[in-house]
Amino acid sequence: MTIHKEGYTTIALSILFIFVINAVVDYKYHDITWLRWFIYIFSAALFIIVLQFFRNPSRSFSSGENLVICPADGKVVVIEETEEGEYFKDKRLQVSIFMSPVNVHINRNPISGVVKFFKYHPGKYLAAWNPKSSTENERTTTVVEHKNGTPVLFRQIAGALARRIVWYVKEGDQVVQTEQFGFIKFGSRVDVFLPVGTKVNVELNQVVKGGITTLATLS
Repeated sequence: MTIHKEGYTTIALSILFIFVINAVVDYKYHDITWLRWFIYIFSAALFIIVLQFFRNPSRSFSSGENLVICPADGKVVVIEETEEGEYFKDKRLQVSIFMSPVNVHINRNPISGVVKFFKYHPGKYLAAWNPKSSTENERTTTVVEHKNGTPVLFRQIAGALARRIVWYVKEGDQVVQTEQFGFIKFGSRVDVFLPVGTKVNVELNQVVKGGITTLATLS
């Protein structure tokens, strides 16, 4: 397991904060043993939590020409037909994965193909399970066209804790299935929009792994 590059600055700032708070307590309150031990334990817990936020575990990825691979770790919270109003402007099959703060936060391409559309939207930070988060929160929308002509839309959505979305793609890019397309700091949600009638291979509340779990099979 390695640490993702998006965590370097946050980890460095965390180390600086831990150093400062421990130095202050040791200097000013060296005679209050319980307080010093409380700060030591708090510092260790904080450091471990920050590290796990940015972990990048080694994995053997799934692949398949007509497979849609899960773009994120988390739990499936939505499987439904809905109106997609930004790009397709018609009915699509939506599959949504909720990423909690303890999940790996790397986002991976569900299919290989060409990026036909990309847009970043500034917005609110509603809780990720709020239905309005898909249209009102900070988010990115990416559409990749499969070589068979099928477009798949996936959307990074910020949540109440996630205050930074990172993306590595732009229109015209050729992307490869399971390679990284972005990162959401401290969890949130990823929506995938598929053609109606696509065979879905996951169930509601199923725990899924980014780059490993097969989300759906394209016709």
